Amino acid sequence: MYAIIEDSGSQMKVEEGDTLQIDLRELPDNASSVTFDRVLLVGGDGAPTIGHPYVDGASVSAEIVDREFKGEKIDVIKFKRRKGYRRKQGHRQRYMRVKVSSIKGA
Repeated sequence: MYAIIEDSGSQMKVEEGDTLQIDLRELPDNASSVTFDRVLLVGGDGAPTIGHPYVDGASVSAEIVDREFKGEKIDVIKFKRRKGYRRKQGHRQRYMRVKVSSIKGA
């Protein structure tokens, strides 16, 4: 069984056992799982269930593997020629790693 979920403005195709890298979010310290309720499509053996825009009653549960880690560093460079204007700034996005444990279809 697979599902297409929406999280933080991006869509991901997930299956049970997949490991995802999602944007960091505020959770209680004792939280051990995350639930995604914005499910766009649930598919499996038969015909897929397509939401309009979301599938009613569908959800995807995932266990937290790594609560916080940083992605690769990117450099943001601003430059205007012949004006003596140069700016360099670095950025490292913070992520959370989760493993999909179950997909509940409608």
